[in-house]
Amino acid sequence: MRGDAVRGAAALGRPGALGAGALGRRGGLGALGAGDLGQLGALGAADLGQLGALGAAAAASATAAANGRPAGGAPPLVRLVRLPSVMTVPGDALLGAAWARNGAEEGRGAPGVLVLASSLLYLGGMALNDWADREVDARERPSRPIPAGEVAPQLALGIASGLSGAALLVAAGTGGPQALRVALPLTAAVWGYDLVAKDTAAGPWTMALARSLDVMLGAGKRPRSAAPVALLVGAHTLIVTLVSRREAEGADDARLPVGALAGVAATTAAAAALALRRRHEQPRATAAALACFALYASALGKAGVAAARRPDAPHLQRMVGAGVLGLMPLQAGLLALCGRPRAAAAIVAAWPLARRAARKAAVT
Repeated sequence: MRGDAVRGAAALGRPGALGAGALGRRGGLGALGAGDLGQLGALGAADLGQLGALGAAAAASATAAANGRPAGGAPPLVRLVRLPSVMTVPGDALLGAAWARNGAEEGRGAPGVLVLASSLLYLGGMALNDWADREVDARERPSRPIPAGEVAPQLALGIASGLSGAALLVAAGTGGPQALRVALPLTAAVWGYDLVAKDTAAGPWTMALARSLDVMLGAGKRPRSAAPVALLVGAHTLIVTLVSRREAEGADDARLPVGALAGVAATTAAAAALALRRRHEQPRATAAALACFALYASALGKAGVAAARRPDAPHLQRMVGAGVLGLMPLQAGLLALCGRPRAAAAIVAAWPLARRAARKAAVT
């Protein structure tokens, strides 16, 4: 019923069967030659730094869980904001900046600061989601922080408001009026999704719009330049949000996961077509991007096939979780394609960390 996996600034977070070629193998990166691995392998301190703080916080929540945290396995506020899933956010602003070549215009620090704005809005949207769903969660998900009595509803709403306001201030301070022209509709989409659109036919489309706007936020003065990658991220978000609407009670038959698999195949094909257009000018970048797209298709395909075989709530939840974090290799491939190998490598490196943290603090 509730598309919780990619809420908030996943209102930032969410989109048959894939053939073996589309799914690829888990070792898809291993098929690259040494030169291709070098394209992804040169991790720079600046690129890792943009993900490092998020990774450390997510890892800390996982460690706390391993040391005996009760109930959700992580501190209540970590579970409230779905901390591991925020690691999917930096790739949005970095994508927008890379495809618009915004770094050269705005200064090297601009994309990194916009990553902070996106992350704040994402976390705020997650808190808002649980505040809006508190009555339903009391019936369907009583272990969540608000119905479990671990976080007061007023505190959750205050966190959502404060983080959203801080995100707007950061965006305005970095990108000025142009950034606000994207950040304000983005914030409206986040809050509109959680408070109004979530259970309507417009819900998944509102979520997809929010995530697409998040990509365009990083593009600075040239948001239209990032439109192709924003559409791909939005398509992925739409797919995952549609599945998430049935994650609490399960689907009646396999049509939902099979349809989602078809959407994943189409998204992968569109991303691959974008890469192949550049194969002559950028052969190594193209190979690296295709390897990342294979990882993306494999991660979602495996979960989708399992859900199609048994479309109950646990399997749909696993598919949604795979979709939330599976955005990261898609982002990495698109970054590699536009000449950002270190940023792509940082996101690929952070992906296993996010998946590990998600075992302790759920992303759905």
